[in-house]
Amino acid sequence: MKKSMLEQIQNRRSCRKFTSQPIGMDFKEQLIKAVLWSPTSKNNRPWEFVFIENKESIEQLSKCKPHGAAFLAGAPLAVVILADPAKSDVWVEDCSIAAILLQMVAEDLGLGSTWIQVRLREHDEKLSASDYVKGIIKASGNLEVASIIAIGYKEREREPYTDDVLLKERVHLEAFQE
Repeated sequence: MKKSMLEQIQNRRSCRKFTSQPIGMDFKEQLIKAVLWSPTSKNNRPWEFVFIENKESIEQLSKCKPHGAAFLAGAPLAVVILADPAKSDVWVEDCSIAAILLQMVAEDLGLGSTWIQVRLREHDEKLSASDYVKGIIKASGNLEVASIIAIGYKEREREPYTDDVLLKERVHLEAFQE
């Protein structure tokens, strides 16, 4: 039985360990449709997506920043999400919407995923993580990398979220209340 969208959100957990099983073309096509159908401000579509399966390239991408990206080396698919900031003042939001829809479709297909933050992160003292990634994927200088999404078959399933983790005090009705 197909899970509802809310059940999918409840079940989607960050996955940092993947099996070596490659992702089939049918699934990749569905992931591509997900990002290309993602809504953008004024239907501007400032984003670009680079789907990478080459192990050497993924290994290089896993070194984009000192912390929080090493697990990418074990993913069979990396999706770099980038945009031209000159095309839209809300490119970050547009890329973020595409990223989460990509992750939700991955979950729907039985795949695991994790977001790797690249924007505003450093590769080292001299180079931004975005510029490092652009060098690997051969992207032009005017583009900025928002994130990389690691995708693959989950090495293990994690328990879904429960209502116990809901921070209901963060929801306010009619007006913000301290």
